[in-house]
Amino acid sequence: MQNNSYVVNGQFEAPKRFTRLFAYCVLGLFPTALLAQLAYSEDSPKRTPLFQENFESGISGWELMDPDTWNLKKSVGSTTFEIVSRESAYQPKVRSPLHMAIVKDVEVGDFSMTFRVRSTKDTGAHRDCCVFFGYQDPTHFYYVHLGAKPDPASGQIMIVNDAPRRPLTTNEKLIPWDDQWHAVKLERNVKSGSVAIFFDNMGHPIMEANDTTFGRGRFGIGSFDDMNEFDDINVFAK
Repeated sequence: MQNNSYVVNGQFEAPKRFTRLFAYCVLGLFPTALLAQLAYSEDSPKRTPLFQENFESGISGWELMDPDTWNLKKSVGSTTFEIVSRESAYQPKVRSPLHMAIVKDVEVGDFSMTFRVRSTKDTGAHRDCCVFFGYQDPTHFYYVHLGAKPDPASGQIMIVNDAPRRPLTTNEKLIPWDDQWHAVKLERNVKSGSVAIFFDNMGHPIMEANDTTFGRGRFGIGSFDDMNEFDDINVFAK
C-alpha cells in the first residue's frame, strides 16, 4: 500500500494530484484533465483505502499476463502504468482480454474502486479499457469492458466462466473516449451480486448488472486488445 503522507523526512512534499494539476497548466492540458482529476478526487471517500497505487514505487505488487506489453511511464509530476502494444504473447484458454494486470495477494468482497485512465490509441468502435474483479484464476472472473461502441462483445459487463466471455448486460450507451484522462469507478456487492460502473459522472452509473457466480476475488486493470495509461488506483472495502 502506498504512503499518501504530505510530509517526508520532515519536509512538506506536494501531493501528487497537486503536482499533476500544475503540470496540466504548464502543458496546456488543463480543462479536460482537470475535470477528470476533480471527478476522481471528489468521489474518493474520506477514509483509508484497502489498497492504493500511484506507481511511484514500481509494479512489484502486480501480476502481469504479458509483462512485455506494459511499461512504467515517467512524466512531469507523475508516474503512470501503460499498455504499449495491442498484440500480446498471452493467449488465454478461452476468449477473454489479452492485457491483464491483477493485484497480487489482495482479495476483496464488497468494495469500490476508483482510478484514472487515458486511451492512447484510437482503434474505433471497440476502443476500450477493462476493469477486472472477482478474479479466481485465468478462466474464472468478471470484467467491465468499457468499449466505445456497445455490442455483445463491447461496452458490457462480462463474465468469464471456463468459457468464452459473455455479457451480463445489454448496454447501449457509448463510452466517450478521446485522448484525455477520464475517471472510472466500480462498485460491487457480493451478497446481492450488484455491480455498477461509472465513467466521469460519479453520480450515475453507465452500466449495472447482477450476478453471484463468483464471490471474493482479486482485481485489476487492462484492456481486451487496446492501449491505455492508468494512474491513481484506490480500493475501499464497503
